[in-house]
Amino acid sequence: MTNADRLPPPLLNRKAVVYVRQSTQAQVQLNLESKRRQYELVDEAKRRGFRDIEVIDDDLGRSASGTVARPGFERLVALLCAGEVGAVLCLDASRLARNGRDWHHLLELCGLVEARVIDLDGVYDPCRPNDRLLLGMKGSISEFELNVLRTRMLDAARAKAQRGELRISVPIGYLWDRDVGLGLDPNQRLQEVIRLIFTRFRELGSARQAFLSLWSEQVHFPRPTDGRTLTHFEWTLIRYRNVISVLRNPFYAGAYVYGKSGKQTTIVDGRAHKTYKHRKPFGEWEVLLREHHEGYIDWAEFERNQKLLAANAYGKAGDVKSARGGQALLAGLLGCARCGRRLTVAYTGRTPRPVYRCYRFDLPPKCMRFGGPRIDAAIARELMRVVEPLAIEAAVQAEQMQMDTLSEQRRVIELELQQAQYEATLAERRYAACDPDNRLIAAQLEKNWEAALRRVQACQVRLDVAHTPATPASADDFAKLAEDLNAAWNAPGVTTRMRQQLVRALIVDIVADVDETAREVILTIHWQGGQHSQLRIRKPKTGEHGCSTSDEALAVIRRMVTRWSDQDIAASLNRMGIRTGQGKTWTAHRVNSVRRVRDIHAYKSAEKDGVWLTMSEAAQALGVTNHVIRRLIKDRILPAEQVMPDAPWQIRASDLHTEVVGTALAT
Repeated sequence: MTNADRLPPPLLNRKAVVYVRQSTQAQVQLNLESKRRQYELVDEAKRRGFRDIEVIDDDLGRSASGTVARPGFERLVALLCAGEVGAVLCLDASRLARNGRDWHHLLELCGLVEARVIDLDGVYDPCRPNDRLLLGMKGSISEFELNVLRTRMLDAARAKAQRGELRISVPIGYLWDRDVGLGLDPNQRLQEVIRLIFTRFRELGSARQAFLSLWSEQVHFPRPTDGRTLTHFEWTLIRYRNVISVLRNPFYAGAYVYGKSGKQTTIVDGRAHKTYKHRKPFGEWEVLLREHHEGYIDWAEFERNQKLLAANAYGKAGDVKSARGGQALLAGLLGCARCGRRLTVAYTGRTPRPVYRCYRFDLPPKCMRFGGPRIDAAIARELMRVVEPLAIEAAVQAEQMQMDTLSEQRRVIELELQQAQYEATLAERRYAACDPDNRLIAAQLEKNWEAALRRVQACQVRLDVAHTPATPASADDFAKLAEDLNAAWNAPGVTTRMRQQLVRALIVDIVADVDETAREVILTIHWQGGQHSQLRIRKPKTGEHGCSTSDEALAVIRRMVTRWSDQDIAASLNRMGIRTGQGKTWTAHRVNSVRRVRDIHAYKSAEKDGVWLTMSEAAQALGVTNHVIRRLIKDRILPAEQVMPDAPWQIRASDLHTEVVGTALAT
């Protein structure tokens, strides 16, 4: 030790700190020689005369780039501020810091307390200008070296990715082969489940609906149990994130993608904090190689899926939404002819009814507003009119689609059964290979075998149910389908979601406008295939509703009210099949209510002058039954009148005492 390297006694009375750090956990586990050399600095501190030595190794596996919190380095800074440190020992400058901020902050503190910095090259006093300059250069070189290493590594990875040869992590359903490269996973069950997700999304047009459909069928999806190697799976009931991750991943479309996510840097407590896996827009992906490997779908279908997923996003403006249920048949399908925005749905009234409106809180103006039930009914009628000529062909195609769906379900269950049988056989072999006397192991193996057999039995039951033969529909059944379209549309088992899906299968969108002068809603329907048609529906006046009494019922009441009681009028309306505005049968109270509202004055029985009689009154006057009076009227012996068919008979009192009537009663 030279005189220049000797330390003054006051410093030797302080504490010597040996700082140990490695950048990653892999270096901690593999680079054992570097870690050993850093711990050997304790001997160097003893050789220089320090008796109190402390080792700080809290930062093993942490980077010194400045973006990761280092509790060990912070403890070192705290000890320096307290004036307890006489020297800081490190293997080289890069162990202490890889960024200028931490490095110069450390040198500043060492200079304030006159502490030394010691590495394998010698002892440095930050209070001396020459030593301070040399330490500053070492810190700059360490920071520059890290940037060079990182840039060289990233450039090499990017160049290899541009050739499609960089073996990045791939999603479930793919494996890297040593000779072939990227290819499909050989597990047939896994392939069928992934294809089933795409098929179900193609049918339903919604990721959530596809998930609910698969979940109701008890479809299982693999979950890796060995980290990123993806060689061992645990099959669990499918979840929504499984479906959405498959639909959004371009690897399933045969595309090799690199750099589709990036990092973001924020300042937290005065230190740079980086977060990763932030999705980039499609146009900012660094590498995109189409047709790189075999895909489950083609690229065109992948792009359609992304557009549909974006359009289905809740609360965002965009294309036509998928069917979401609810009362409104055309929710998300109507567009405003004035401003181009999508019409929203609001539910108003004591009994909530849908109302379509072009309205947003943040964007004026409010273009239009009209009720939903009339519009939905008109579109339903137009849809039935268009579909009726193709009803048989559509039914046959639907039957074929149903058979294909059942076939896919059976295929998935069969593969699940095969795997369950293999696992049961494997469990049996393990149990048979175990020593029977070793009950601690044999008991557990026996339980595993029994659980595997129960899974086989459950899969067999599901497969038997799926194989239940369905009776094929005859040609006569298809021939009658066109006549039953309205009944099928209004059947109790048909939900609004099903009707919405049918509407979206035939209609691209509908442009709505309101003609205030004519009080009409104008709907321009854009059909699939490029055809267009227009509907004009009367818009009710303010206060008008769809439960008003029909004009036919009012006409009957006005014609009968001068001669018949409310009870007779109600009975006549019921015999004619006419209902109230709410679809109910008539009673005397309801007839009386309509008369009061419509200002229809009724004739009162107390004011009869005896000129006209009812059938009952005529029978009582002659002393016979109503049946006799009805027979005389039918035989045209007794003259009688009706204000309309099915109304009560009206008989003049003078006609009861004619000779013809008397002769008929005598015989």
